Amino acid sequence: MMAELGSPLKGPELFKELYGKNTEVLDRIFGPERFSDTQKQNISRRKDAYFREFYAPHLRLMKGLNHFLSGSHEQNILLAIGTAGLVENIDFALGALKIRNLFSAIVTEADVQNSKPDPETFLRAAEALGVDPSQAIVFEDVPKGVEAAANAGMKAVVILTSHKASDFSRYKNVIKIVKDYTELRPEALFQVAVNTP
Repeated sequence: MMAELGSPLKGPELFKELYGKNTEVLDRIFGPERFSDTQKQNISRRKDAYFREFYAPHLRLMKGLNHFLSGSHEQNILLAIGTAGLVENIDFALGALKIRNLFSAIVTEADVQNSKPDPETFLRAAEALGVDPSQAIVFEDVPKGVEAAANAGMKAVVILTSHKASDFSRYKNVIKIVKDYTELRPEALFQVAVNTP
């Protein structure tokens, strides 16, 4: 989508700016005056339609995630999704993977005014679960998400997908850095969540 719009940024410089709501990304890269609100919404819808089309054949859970989610559910550990993503994308993924029933709350870009690193997304998710933020653990793969968790007073587990461990070194709320979910046990993390100030 960025190539189609003629983004002035390429490669790593562009990648660093691809977080938050689609409209915020457009403002950051092209400036707030480049597109009208209607154009931004149309671009956003088109970009997410591309995502669903391109990603559909490749959609699968990260290694160990199915076991982690079902284990959490069986132990009555509440799970929520807090994302800047569109409702349509969340519905697409949860429906295709058949895991919607494992989540007690879902907070998307439509539910918040401010995206990460603002803590609103995670605070709303904790509120929906009825959980004190200090006893919540956020699973994130980008620094801005870990920063949002810190701003919410939450601990974070970093999943290394597109960043290096060193990208998260300045965040004091990180309790674990892993490559996938095979290294995580829900009950052990739950103990960290409830027993760590």
